[in-house]
Amino acid sequence: MTFVNLEYIIINVSDNYGLGGWEVFYKKGLIFLKNYIKLNNELMQKKDGWYQLDKDREAVVEFKKEVCKKLYPFDGIEERFKWLIENNYYVDFFKMYDIAFIENLTIHIYEYGFKFQSYMAISKFYQSYALKTNDKKYYLETYEERIVACALFLAQGDEDFAWSLAEAMIMQEYQPATPTFMNTGKARAGEMISCFLLEMADSLNSINYNMNVMGQLSKIGGGVATSLSNLRSRGEAIKDIEGAASGVVPVMKLMEDTFSYVNQLGARAGAGVANLNIFHWDVQDFLQTKQIAGDEKSRLQTLSIGLVVPDKFMELAEKGEDYYVFAPHTVYKQYGLEFNDIDFDKMYDDLVANPHVRKRKLNPRELLIDIAKTQFESGYPYMTYVGNANKVHALKDLGTIKQSNLCQEIMQLQETSIINDYGVEDEIKRDINCNLGSLNIVNVMENKDMQQTVELAMKALTSVSDLSNIANAPGVKKANDELHSVGLGAMNLHGYLAKNKISYGSKLSLEFVNTFFMMMNYYTILASTEIAKEKGESFLGFEESEYYKGSYFEKYINNDYAPKSKKVIKLFEGMHIPTQEDWKQLVNKVKQDGMYNAYRLAIAPTQSIGYVQNATPSIAPIVDTVEIRTYGNSTTYYPMPYLSQQNYFFYQSAFEMDMYKYIDLVATAQEHIDQGISTILYVDSETSTRELARLYIYAWKKGLKSLYYTRTRLLSASECESCSV
Repeated sequence: MTFVNLEYIIINVSDNYGLGGWEVFYKKGLIFLKNYIKLNNELMQKKDGWYQLDKDREAVVEFKKEVCKKLYPFDGIEERFKWLIENNYYVDFFKMYDIAFIENLTIHIYEYGFKFQSYMAISKFYQSYALKTNDKKYYLETYEERIVACALFLAQGDEDFAWSLAEAMIMQEYQPATPTFMNTGKARAGEMISCFLLEMADSLNSINYNMNVMGQLSKIGGGVATSLSNLRSRGEAIKDIEGAASGVVPVMKLMEDTFSYVNQLGARAGAGVANLNIFHWDVQDFLQTKQIAGDEKSRLQTLSIGLVVPDKFMELAEKGEDYYVFAPHTVYKQYGLEFNDIDFDKMYDDLVANPHVRKRKLNPRELLIDIAKTQFESGYPYMTYVGNANKVHALKDLGTIKQSNLCQEIMQLQETSIINDYGVEDEIKRDINCNLGSLNIVNVMENKDMQQTVELAMKALTSVSDLSNIANAPGVKKANDELHSVGLGAMNLHGYLAKNKISYGSKLSLEFVNTFFMMMNYYTILASTEIAKEKGESFLGFEESEYYKGSYFEKYINNDYAPKSKKVIKLFEGMHIPTQEDWKQLVNKVKQDGMYNAYRLAIAPTQSIGYVQNATPSIAPIVDTVEIRTYGNSTTYYPMPYLSQQNYFFYQSAFEMDMYKYIDLVATAQEHIDQGISTILYVDSETSTRELARLYIYAWKKGLKSLYYTRTRLLSASECESCSV
């Protein structure tokens, strides 16, 4: 028996409705189902063989009604801002603007008449991003007001910038990353930065120092990657006492406990990844922390793990030759170099030949199989191909890329800080942070204003960098102050391809990707030169970069990246595609004006903000035509954007897709991305470990800089909330 009662649908528990994980409220044998959840779920009840997508749109309307009931009442725009500042909800960025401007901007943004395109989009925004009263009873922001707050804060009094940025955001051309969108302008919030990368030296001082920094960064909502490659291995000597060292696993346990304990006021859980070089003696112990059959005492529940893989290992695996792992402290005693500073491509043979370096032999192909097995069981480890990353590194004369972040898209130089005893000044060197945001490919392409949107995005990301002061992480602060690194990405690629009836992984899709990301590369460099000119400053070491020397631009001057096929040419109609001559002129402009941002592009997963934008995640293929997500006791169905019976065929699931073609597409984009691309592999239960290992080798040979986790139909790793931007 079913009764309709305004907001709720009331269903007798005794009736078998197969409600599963629907949001329920138990009262005297009844289940109270919120009407918008029921409507969203009804989209799956096919009519004439097709989803009832109109039910999802009805769910949006119903959810908005509830939002309106819970909006805190204000008499006007000025009164609202004053109240939020006085009650410690907003920082006082209000004073940087005339009230008339704020009112006009707010009205202007409302006049766009923005409408959420799915129930997932509206529910995700109000659940995760909108400011709420301390008791969580009322919303203090609408979507429009969150955008206005972000734009006003990031623009720091620049009215023209604030106006244009707010427009780009309400038109959903540009979307800041989750930490930026969630925290900007709020008085009691975490930082605007997505994640951080730290490096431990082989000393207890460094371990303790980094544990403290990890806690401080987790407190402000950042995901933290930490390289453990320098740590001496299990059984190595300490003060000449053999067998004294415990290896990397106990340090990993400390990391896991730290991230489990420290979070951002309950809003975002702590998240971290331990990275280890594949030539490290402890590599097998490291993998066992995520294996079902591993030692229960060493198994990790929540900490992610990643392997740093130099070219030398992949070459040995490809040839089927044995490889050696080394004890880092014995390497340090012989060469005076931290393990992370060893170039294994050049020094491997010398290390093998040196009788004073402790080593043991392993089979690289068997290790790849072991890695594949571990990924099938847990989704981990991630893999960073540092050889590929460093070969095309535009700042190779300034430093070396040693690891990547939680989501495997950040590739920046890093140096090892030396933490001394009390009373001796520490030698703080550069760690890494990532300031992220993404273009929505569909809206940028349809509005035909990539250059302007990229310029706004770069200014916004630079503002995040300039306004961030991570005082409790000195190495991070040093790098941020000196390099001004940002990471502009993109999302909704599969959505755009499907909307235009282009198969993901086809020649046409690769042609589009090649041109689009070439354009992003060009316009981010151009924007960075303009910022440098305006500020009168370039990143530290600019004159040593491939940008200043001009070598970075050679491939663009010598090759034409414009589309060739009629269909793709038509997609770019009305947009200027940078020519070889444009690139030649850019070389001169860069040398004359400099560049403010040492790093510019990085393609993150965009899972969370992708929902708000009603976009497919990143440049990845979709998983399901209608995605199923469970939050708490509620199941939400998320149909892919622009889904219709006409383009259904073009929404092929990643699990049915040729992974080699997928890697080809990522490799095409990677050619134009100075950092990395978060890349998930999708396999089914019939995929063998050897097949998965072959994909590792293929990805490396195609020039990918990293692989994120491996996802199967039966098992998947927990996604990185910090970087699912």
